[in-house]
Amino acid sequence: MTKKLILSFAALAISFGAMSQVRVGVKGGWNLSSISVDNDGSVDKDQSLSGYHVGLIADFPLVPKVLSFQPGVFYTTKGAKLEAGDKDNSTTNPYRKFTTRPQYIEVPLNFIGKIPVGANTRLFAGIGPYFAFGVAGKNKVTTTIAGVTTSTESNIKWDDDTPFNDGDPDQGLNKYKRFDWGGNLQAGAEFNNFLVSAQYGLGFGKINSGGDDSRNDKNKNRVFSVSVGYLF
Repeated sequence: MTKKLILSFAALAISFGAMSQVRVGVKGGWNLSSISVDNDGSVDKDQSLSGYHVGLIADFPLVPKVLSFQPGVFYTTKGAKLEAGDKDNSTTNPYRKFTTRPQYIEVPLNFIGKIPVGANTRLFAGIGPYFAFGVAGKNKVTTTIAGVTTSTESNIKWDDDTPFNDGDPDQGLNKYKRFDWGGNLQAGAEFNNFLVSAQYGLGFGKINSGGDDSRNDKNKNRVFSVSVGYLF
């Protein structure tokens, strides 16, 4: 009985010791987003759209200074643009630009491996899934004809899908699915409490409501991002 009690207290002490090493922080940066257009899931780099992300992260050490579980919650933009025509010669070839910029609350769940390269410096690489919920966004159309430019803007329409509802009565290709999910790959470095990283987010689900053709990987979010952060 005494032995079991001692082991229980030891396990509890280890747990509290690990929790005392948990760090929380802030992180944000620049996104370059696109939406896949080919059957193999690749994108057209000319359709990439600049955006941003900002949020909170936590770092739970699984193996101190070597392996961590790093969840977070972010407000992030995604989307793409499509251009046609010639803006400088819009009299004979009218120019049109369509931009879609959905915005999500995203929760990444990354596992991060770290390699010490100095007293307070570590390189790291990570992988993990993400889950996102659409909350806002705009579609914008800009047209230039004979040097005259006009713009129209509308809110993105979201359907009322849930992960467990296959019979959504509010589906339509003019709407986006509310839920998105995928995987992240990232690499970076920690300097004391500061960190810098680059990440690629690969969406696994088609974003248009009613578009679930599993024979190709078109119409999925793709996001490259560069971040800076601080862990307290």
